[in-house]
Amino acid sequence: MLFALAGLLAVLGTLNEPDRVRRLLLVAVCDALVALVAFLVPWRRARPDAPALIGLAGFGVLGMATWSFGGVAAGTGPFLVLLYAWAALHFRRWILLAYTVPATLAYVIPLIVTGQPPLVLSSAAILMPIALAVALLIEAQARHLRDDRERLARIEQWRAAMINTLAHDVRSPLGGVQMVLDELREDATGIQAVMLDGASRQTARIHRLADALLDVQRIDSSGHLKLDRQVHPALGLVRDALTYLRPDELIEVDVDPASTIWADKQRFEQILLNLVGNALRYGAPPVVISISRDGDVDRLEVRDHGAGIPEALRGSLFGQFAVGGPDGVGLGLWIVRQLAVAHGGTATAEHRDPGVAMVVTFPVHA
Repeated sequence: MLFALAGLLAVLGTLNEPDRVRRLLLVAVCDALVALVAFLVPWRRARPDAPALIGLAGFGVLGMATWSFGGVAAGTGPFLVLLYAWAALHFRRWILLAYTVPATLAYVIPLIVTGQPPLVLSSAAILMPIALAVALLIEAQARHLRDDRERLARIEQWRAAMINTLAHDVRSPLGGVQMVLDELREDATGIQAVMLDGASRQTARIHRLADALLDVQRIDSSGHLKLDRQVHPALGLVRDALTYLRPDELIEVDVDPASTIWADKQRFEQILLNLVGNALRYGAPPVVISISRDGDVDRLEVRDHGAGIPEALRGSLFGQFAVGGPDGVGLGLWIVRQLAVAHGGTATAEHRDPGVAMVVTFPVHA
């Protein structure tokens, strides 16, 4: 783009320099050729420093432009600095230092050929150090940014590995625990049976939390989740999800037995359990679960009757690690929003008096 612009300016220069039309058109053609080569060559397959060769061609064209304008370097100087700035963003410091000789020759030789006075020639002693200094400053900042990006990439790799390892290591022993609980439950009665049922539900919940950690990794790495969406009875989905909670929780269900919802059953349960868990933890009972159809979407609403959401948290409520605390790490609502988006819906918080309603929408099956 830089050389295409230079070529365009050379063409426009013919309007003010009718005596140098042929020279300026030659410069424009050379600029266009350099731009075309820079655009068409598959640089990704070459060595990282290979595009620096464009700079050498560029210095030659800039020298030709100075000669074409009769030794007037008013346009050459800025483009030379821009060329240095481009090189500083992409190449190592030694290339910038190596550019000093061809850049100086490209600037000085046309001035000598056109017979410019010593005062004009001495401008190179000012321009070239300035161009090099600007380039070195830009190169230093670009290098720091690249180092930071590489460091963050390494941290992200470690984080992903830790999440995957933790999730898999948690799920493996849970299988053995679940088998023991199932064996004990066969002969248990009374309060023991109730306690074992609760332990089984919590074991299953830990298993689901491990799956949620893997979901976080999948969402971060690929940006989407694969869903197994089917049309389910809405009331059945809600009741199945609530079996993972204690039966004495103050939860009310307001769902039409005839209504249906198009969703991935496992992901729907994750959404509902996250919302209900937050309502019980941070709100006040009763927690009311309702599903209603609004046009072409089904609205899952989980409302509590607490103090509502502080104003300072509303903007970041569904962000990652945004609302963590002693009882959580702030991933629940972020996962809810990601799962809602994966379904093609939304997740929002709506004010109620009293309390707040967390609303997740699901598109209606066509």
